[in-house]
Amino acid sequence: MIEGGAAVLKHFEMRDGILDVDVATSAKRGFFGFDVRIDKDQMNYEEIYLRPHKSGLPDAIQYTPVLNTGRNWQLYNGPGFTAAVDIPRDTWFHVRLELTGAQAKLYVKDMDQPALVMTDLKSGVQKGQIALMVLTGTTYFSNFEVRVLPDTPWERHLPPMPPNTLTHWAISPAYDGLAQKLEQPLSRAESDAIPWQEVEAEPPGLVVLYRYRRAPHPNVTFQGDFSRRLEPQPGMKMLYARTTIHSDRDQMKKLEVGYSDDVSVFMNGRILYRGRSAQGFRDPGFLGIVNPENDAVYLPLQKGSNELMLAVSELGGGWGFICRLADIEP
Repeated sequence: MIEGGAAVLKHFEMRDGILDVDVATSAKRGFFGFDVRIDKDQMNYEEIYLRPHKSGLPDAIQYTPVLNTGRNWQLYNGPGFTAAVDIPRDTWFHVRLELTGAQAKLYVKDMDQPALVMTDLKSGVQKGQIALMVLTGTTYFSNFEVRVLPDTPWERHLPPMPPNTLTHWAISPAYDGLAQKLEQPLSRAESDAIPWQEVEAEPPGLVVLYRYRRAPHPNVTFQGDFSRRLEPQPGMKMLYARTTIHSDRDQMKKLEVGYSDDVSVFMNGRILYRGRSAQGFRDPGFLGIVNPENDAVYLPLQKGSNELMLAVSELGGGWGFICRLADIEP
């Protein structure tokens, strides 16, 4: 029985293999499943879990890489990361996880048809410990069995990179989000004093900030009380990200932007946009899933080089952004 914790198999590491277990839960709300390929510092691994309160819905199953202790389900979502399945309550049922290289399959009750196919595992950890985990909701496990398989070739199945995606960025260190003036651009002296780190977006254009910065874990007050959503949130982290856009003339371009959790958009030292997309912020059921088609900012580009800068804040669920340029429809 586990309630809020993980049972790690001691003195054992695995790359490819099959995990079988019987599970039962009476929890109306819960998160339970597997942590696999856990690195030696327990900071990076793959996590696959079921949510009984989402039974039958498109996100009843969730896969997320854990990077620098942070789950990234707001960034990695949809096919390959979430799937629908009916999750029984108050009865035993069987779950199987198959790990083969950079892919995995999860079976729930039906051992012939996978409920979720993970086409590209994202943590980058190729071998590590394994665990049964329960984030919340008392869950029972029995008949846990592990079968190690021969290693298969490590082949990534990355999505395509859409055209006009901004992929070359530099990021600042992480700062206390409540200590920064998030609607004010950096002065030239402030920007010059920052030790910028060059990073590249990964397909389909995500800059996944947990790959570079430790995840914060604040107690977000408004997720349990919507009336408190405008309160300061101690523990929030933020950083700056910048890139250069070259334009052959003065023109207006549309910037499609997805982000988690807050963003300020600056162009050539002027603020153009401020958005908030944290889980539970826009309405009590809002998840804050990152999607670049949801928000657009119109950039007044000057002929020559233009500096685009983002101030991106994080409360939890995945820290990152994605930016694409598009022509304005006539």
